[in-house]
Amino acid sequence: MAWITNMVIAIVAFFHFYFLILEIFFWDTSFGRKVFAMTPDYAKTTKVLASNQGVYNGFLSAGLVWGLTLGAAGNSVKIFFLGCVIVAGIFGGLTANRKILWIQALPAVIALVLKLLE
Repeated sequence: MAWITNMVIAIVAFFHFYFLILEIFFWDTSFGRKVFAMTPDYAKTTKVLASNQGVYNGFLSAGLVWGLTLGAAGNSVKIFFLGCVIVAGIFGGLTANRKILWIQALPAVIALVLKLLE
């Protein structure tokens, strides 16, 4: 079961690395505007904020990868960063866009439950 849990954690880490790429490099491109359903003006106005958000998503991804590289010794690291992802996902879902609950928080909740059941 540990390998399934680690695969789900790796998927969560990948999502957050993907969010980093989108928010830092593609926010104000046609692709980024399509993904986040934004107008060109809104994307331009919020680009710096999105880049900052992308950095935080990168930290979440890096923390999860760090926990994975530590093996069993990284269990507390994985749990901590999954908790951070869940809190960020709930906050984003309540304040920005309800889809964030399903895209960010739910996969992390599944990973955390699997981790705690190991």
